[in-house]
Amino acid sequence: MAENSFNNILKPLLNKVIVLLFISCNLLFVYINSSGFREMDKILNAGKITVITHNNSHCYYLYRDQAMGFEYELAKLFADYLGVDLKVNISEKWDSMIPALKDGAGSFVAANMTVTPKRQKEAAFSDSYMSTQQYVIVRRNNTGIKKAGDLAGKTIHVRKGTSYQERLEALKRDGIDIKIKLHDNIPTDELIQQVAEGIIEVTIADRNIALLNRRYYPQIELALAISNEKDLGWAVKPGETRLLNKINLFFNKIKANGKLTEIYNKYYADIDNFDYVDLRKYHIRLKTRLPEYSRFIKDAAGRYEFDWRLIAAQMYQESHFNPAAISYAKAHGLMQLSQSTAESLGVEDILAPEQNINAGVRHLRNLYDYFNKADGLDRLFIALAAYNVGQGHMLDARNLARKMNRDPDKWSSLEETLPLLRYRKYYKNAKYGYCRGKEPIKYVKQIMIYYDILKQMSLVFNTSPKLH
Repeated sequence: MAENSFNNILKPLLNKVIVLLFISCNLLFVYINSSGFREMDKILNAGKITVITHNNSHCYYLYRDQAMGFEYELAKLFADYLGVDLKVNISEKWDSMIPALKDGAGSFVAANMTVTPKRQKEAAFSDSYMSTQQYVIVRRNNTGIKKAGDLAGKTIHVRKGTSYQERLEALKRDGIDIKIKLHDNIPTDELIQQVAEGIIEVTIADRNIALLNRRYYPQIELALAISNEKDLGWAVKPGETRLLNKINLFFNKIKANGKLTEIYNKYYADIDNFDYVDLRKYHIRLKTRLPEYSRFIKDAAGRYEFDWRLIAAQMYQESHFNPAAISYAKAHGLMQLSQSTAESLGVEDILAPEQNINAGVRHLRNLYDYFNKADGLDRLFIALAAYNVGQGHMLDARNLARKMNRDPDKWSSLEETLPLLRYRKYYKNAKYGYCRGKEPIKYVKQIMIYYDILKQMSLVFNTSPKLH
C-alpha cells in the first residue's frame, strides 16, 4: 500500500522533470541554431562582409592603388558568391586576429592560417582549401642543419602567435634546446629577408611563402621540413554554423570549377621553378643595367598602356638588358626585333635602345589588340606568346584548341595545344606548320617570374586598421 502511494507521488514528479528537460533541450537547440544564423543574417542585412586579414604579400596588399593578395582575392570572390560587398580589416599583430574576430571586428579570418588544435579551441575552422608544410629557412651557405636536432643551440626568429611558434615550442618539449625569439610586428617575409641579408641566422616559414620569397632573395635555402602537411582554413566565431557552411560550399565550388587553381597560380605559379644563378644575375642586372634604359621603358610602356615592370621583365627575358644582343634567329637588340618587324614599324636603327624599345612595346600592343577576344591575363599571355613564337603559330594553336573542344581564348587551353604542334600528327594540318611549342610557354612563365620580382620590389603595404 505504501509502495503504491510512493509511486503515485513519484510518477507525476518524474513526468514534470521529463517535460522540463524536453523544453530545456528544445530551447537550447533553438538558441544554438539561432546563434549559428546570426552572423549570416547580419551580413545579408548589411549587404557587406568584413574579413580580418594581415597586410603582407600573401594575404592583402596594395599595388598601384589596387587591392591584391591570394587571401584577398579568395575573400572578394566569396563576397561576390554571397552577393555582398567586401570590407577589409587589417590586423597589425598576427595573434590579434582571432581575438578581433571574437570581438566582432569581422565575420571571418582569411590569412594563410594553419589549423591547429590550439586555434580550434578559439574559433571554428572551414574545410581545408590548401595545405602547407613548415620549413627551416637559412642562407645557402649554412649547411649545418640536416635534421631537427641540429637546431639545438640556435636562436630561431618567428612571429609571435604563429603556428611556427607552436611547432618550435613542441620541439622544445621534445628535448631540443631551441631559443625562440618572438617578434610582434615583423612579418615572416621580412624575417626571411633578414636571413638573406645575414642579420639573423634562422627563421621558419610555410613552404609556399618560402618558395615565393626565394625568388626575391635567391641566397636563402629551405633547409629542413619540421612539420607534416598542415591544412589552411578560414576561421569564424564558434557556433556560426550557417556562415561556416557557406564558406565550405564556396570552397567546394571553386575547387570544382577551377577558380581556386586559377587564383593560386596567379600568385604561386612555378614557385618550384628556381635557377639560383639566373635569379642572382637578374637581381644584379636590375641594379647595374636596367637604370640605363628605365626612362625609355617607362615612356614606351605609358604610350602603349602597359605596366613598365612587365616590359622590363620581357626585355630581360629577350636580351638580359644587352642592347647589342643578336639571337641565332637574327633578332636584334633589347627587345629582340626581327629585321622585318623592325622595318614594318619604321625603325631606322634596330640597335638604338630607344627605337628598339619603343618598337618592341608597340609590337606587343599590336598583338594584344589583335587577340582582343581573350580577357585579362589570358589575353596578355597570348600576346606575349605570339611575340615569342609568332602570330601565325598562335592562330594554329587556337584552331587546334577549337578542334579539341577547348576555349581558344584561354591560355590554359593553348598551354595544351602549343606543345602538340611539335608533332607531325598535328602540324601537318596547321597553316603555319611545325612549332617549337614548349618555348612560348616557358617564355611566358619566365617573364611572369621576373615581373613578380619587380612588382614585389615596389609593393605598397598599408598597415593602418582602416577598412578598405
